[in-house]
Amino acid sequence: MSGRPAAVPRFDSIGGVRDGLAAVEYLADEGIAGVVYLADRLSKPVLVEGPAGTGKTELAKSVARMTGSRLIRLQCYEGLDESKALYEWNYKKQLLRIQADSDRSWQQLEEDIFAEEFLLTRPLLEAIRAAEPVVLLVDEVDRVELETEALLLEVLSDYQVSIPELGTVSATQVPLVFLTSNNTRELSEALKRRCLYLHIDYPQLERERAIIETRVPGISQALADQVARIVRSLRGLDLKKHPSVSETLDWARTLVVLGVESIDAEQARDTLHILLKYRSDIERAAKELAGAETPG
Repeated sequence: MSGRPAAVPRFDSIGGVRDGLAAVEYLADEGIAGVVYLADRLSKPVLVEGPAGTGKTELAKSVARMTGSRLIRLQCYEGLDESKALYEWNYKKQLLRIQADSDRSWQQLEEDIFAEEFLLTRPLLEAIRAAEPVVLLVDEVDRVELETEALLLEVLSDYQVSIPELGTVSATQVPLVFLTSNNTRELSEALKRRCLYLHIDYPQLERERAIIETRVPGISQALADQVARIVRSLRGLDLKKHPSVSETLDWARTLVVLGVESIDAEQARDTLHILLKYRSDIERAAKELAGAETPG
């Protein structure tokens, strides 16, 4: 039987999740709010996939703000191993203790140097040991090797860690866990089975317009609508990289700072480098926008 602690529900309803996220300026649709609600009630991690810049990481951060929880982030990268994800021993400090107590037997020293004061906790162990409510963000999990993915699966199954020198450390509270992926590689079936699945794509026009109005102070409804419509049309082009929501917000903020009230082809061309990051994409988008302005 699992030694997992009983989880205390954070949310009363799906609507409560949606409203709570809106209060911290994250506009979630019914699907997003529903998965977050179920993850809390079922004590399951959420695997969030989708294009880069669509709000996957921001979702975890917003849930932490909404619930007043501590956010613990494990940024994944190629080569991430147990010592950086879970824990390691402070070897320099241990060596100093050995040198200072060289007259003691190894058995005495071993008991001493593998004590709590020499343990360096990393994000996974930190999340498990935390006494306060925690949101654990495992960001870009698709960048790690299968061995590290297996470690994540083991830890997230029972929310406990076995440290040979100290014994088993079990969670006193179940963290709310979000794993994000940009789909750079296929994740294991075992990890997918363990998680609830959420795909966040580019938002529909109405939702992106609402996001712009919420996150860009001073923008008019008309300009927010124009930005959302232009970005939507550019995502339909064959570009190297389609504009993300975060880049859309940067572009909208730029237009507000420049005092733009209505975007014409020239203004768009002069500011497209904020929205797009490849020269070929900028040239193609500028041509598209110029063509759209040309009468019939």
